[in-house]
Order: sequence, then structure tokens, then C-alpha cells
Amino acid sequence: MQFVINAYDGKDAYERRMSVRAQHLENMAKLNEAGHVICAGGMTGSEGKLIGSVLIMNFDSREQLDDYLANEPYVKANVWENITVEPINVVIANAKK
Repeated sequence: MQFVINAYDGKDAYERRMSVRAQHLENMAKLNEAGHVICAGGMTGSEGKLIGSVLIMNFDSREQLDDYLANEPYVKANVWENITVEPINVVIANAKK
């Protein structure tokens, strides 16, 4: 199952984000290697500062996705405070021009 996750940082979360960013990226690399990451990136505000993340992920079930989120460094460090998850049907990924 494919899911799109919109995760917005809480107010004043930038320093917390930066303090666990290496852990987050290491975790994402492992998830990517396991085939769970379709697309992921940081959202930036008008000043170019990170304000959240968008992830398109592939898991066998919503329960597996929830397990990932429960252990996500940005969740554990209270960086992401507003998270939405919706099923998605990815039609094109990594399209080349």
C-alpha cells in the first residue's frame, strides 16, 4: 500500500529538527534500501528554512506505516506536530524528461 505523509514541524521545532536530522536521514536510508521510500523531501518556507516533510511511502499495511511513524526520530523528538496520512496510488515515479 502506498501512502502520502505530510508532516509539518511544530512551532520552534527547527533546532530539534537539526539535532536529530542525521538519525532521521540514516533511518530513511534504511527504509529506502528496504523498498519503503518512493519519494521524500523537506518542505521549505518562504525563507528557505525547513518547515516539514512530505513522504510517499510503500508498506504492506497501515499498521506497518504506523510502526514506522512511532519510531521516526522526528516524531520522537517532537519535530513533526501535525501529520496527515492518506492512501495514494502512485502512477509515475522517478519520471525522466
